[in-house]
Amino acid sequence: MPRYLQILLLSIAGLGLLAVGYWNISPDSFNKPAAVGQQNQDIDYFVVGATSREFKADGSQKYFMTATRLDHVQASDITHVSVPHLKLFRSDESQPWVVDALKGEVGPGGKEVELIDQVNIDHLDVKQRRTQLQTSRLTVIPDKDYAETAQPVRIDAANGVTTATGMRAYLKEGRMQLLSNVRGQHEAP
Repeated sequence: MPRYLQILLLSIAGLGLLAVGYWNISPDSFNKPAAVGQQNQDIDYFVVGATSREFKADGSQKYFMTATRLDHVQASDITHVSVPHLKLFRSDESQPWVVDALKGEVGPGGKEVELIDQVNIDHLDVKQRRTQLQTSRLTVIPDKDYAETAQPVRIDAANGVTTATGMRAYLKEGRMQLLSNVRGQHEAP
């Protein structure tokens, strides 16, 4: 068989294989697959200028919350909160605890609340003495009256200043555990 005929037959066979391969390719295969672990971040609803109040069984106020915006992500059931402002009322105290942050995230079912950036907690006791706690991130578990952070914390109280890295707060017991690098400057009454 002449050389040019061999080249022609091999070329035709190669083109035939290319045509069959092209015909078997699905158009969807050209779409980029989603990154592993990436979820659909579609917002199914949002609220601008949100206000929420919850009352206890006896009719007294449990909390009052405002936020500039709420965005609920359907896939993860997480609500992103912009500029949350919260007043928590405890039955054994006359003044509310005031909580502010730049951002927040409320987990599925409201079981966990993450306060993010410039978290500030402010409280006046019965004698009108101010206690102020500042951190960059705080996780609150409302059902357990528990809050924690691994970030630096600053506590300004009537009798001094305490700083630490990491904190666990047992709200119902009124107990706070500072985890490391605890420093304090206190004045005698």
